[in-house]
Amino acid sequence: MSEILDIFKRQGALLEGHFLLSSGLHSAQYLQCARVLMDTKIASDLGARLASRLRERIQRTPDVVVAPALGGVVVGHEVARGFGSRSLFTEREGTTMTLRRGFTLSPGEAVVVVEDVVTTGKSTREVMAVVEAAGATVIGVASLVDRSSGNAGFEIPFEALLTINVETWGAGSCPLCAAGSVAIKPGSRPV
Repeated sequence: MSEILDIFKRQGALLEGHFLLSSGLHSAQYLQCARVLMDTKIASDLGARLASRLRERIQRTPDVVVAPALGGVVVGHEVARGFGSRSLFTEREGTTMTLRRGFTLSPGEAVVVVEDVVTTGKSTREVMAVVEAAGATVIGVASLVDRSSGNAGFEIPFEALLTINVETWGAGSCPLCAAGSVAIKPGSRPV
């Protein structure tokens, strides 16, 4: 895991400051996966590693990899490449996660859901619900980074290349807010 953290540091992807996460929590650190994934060789390598690690846990190749837009699109594509599977992504229509652009899943297809970062698992669970509503089966979950410290609580195999414990706070208990700092929101999902 230290090798993966070193990649994030070299790519300028471990940010320090006061951040509003898509979960609504505040943090003094933020992992900007897009800074890592902009390097196509690194993105391809990390996707292959993640596919390999998850394959050991699920004992099969999924038919499809599905990721939430925007943050999960590149990593989802690279994990799908690692598996030799189709790659789809979900998007929000208003506040509802959905498949668009003519993307479809068939009943019974085996699906892996991939994220860039898991903090609470909310986006991942929304994607899982879309997959299940289409009659497909989620057989595993993967992310580049697990910020939940293993507490996201998925009941199926979950793999992350980096597990990191970054302290988070609700807005009412954030010491950075109490000190007068204003949180910035670097991610793509509305809070």
